[in-house]
Amino acid sequence: MSETVDNPSHVSASDPWTATVLTLFPDAFPGPLGVSLIETARKNSIWALETLDIRSFSRHKHASVDDTPAGGGPGMVLRPDVAAAAIDSVALKSRPLIYLTPRGKPLTQTRVREWAAGPGVVVFCGRFEGLDERVIEARQMEEVSIGDAVLAGGDVAAQYLIEACVRLLPGVLGSQASSADESFEGDLLEYPHYTRPREWEGREIPDVLLSGDHGKVDQWRHEQAEEITRRRRPDLWTRYKTRNGEER
Repeated sequence: MSETVDNPSHVSASDPWTATVLTLFPDAFPGPLGVSLIETARKNSIWALETLDIRSFSRHKHASVDDTPAGGGPGMVLRPDVAAAAIDSVALKSRPLIYLTPRGKPLTQTRVREWAAGPGVVVFCGRFEGLDERVIEARQMEEVSIGDAVLAGGDVAAQYLIEACVRLLPGVLGSQASSADESFEGDLLEYPHYTRPREWEGREIPDVLLSGDHGKVDQWRHEQAEEITRRRRPDLWTRYKTRNGEER
């Protein structure tokens, strides 16, 4: 089950990196954040998870949190008074206030690293047709998208974002080298990986990886990363070539 705190506003300088999630479904957390190295890091107080039920801030009959769109149209929209009350109950403490929405700026590893280097994040999980625009403007929320697809709500996206940050915190991964060669580091996608058995269904591990020549292995991995990036992500490939002062 998720960790729900009665008053998440009291955050001291000695507290761990903290993710505060505003959601209509607090029981959705920790979800995948509650397994493997991410959960171990939480138990070791490297990071903390707080969830707030947006519905608890409603003063309306039946604790309603939404209403029909102004101007007509399908669906419902999250009310500004309820959303603002939930947001205002949280002490940001220099943490970014993030609203997850398909129309937001694409999430990047660079942005994730910036957040991971700070005290934590506050994430608002949208539902229905979205959140009243006035709240986004008034509370200066940073709109972020995890990809060009539409989900039923922001909870899965919040877990995605938080895990991306937490795994970069010192002490979470077994080796800092684990993240040094990953996709998006240096604008390249990651090279292919292999392990035993040497031959599987007629496919063999490339000889260079078994050569014992670390220089050749590094060169092969770099060339593979470049080729995969060139074929699959021309946007990253262009940025990589530009950053390295080379022509496309």
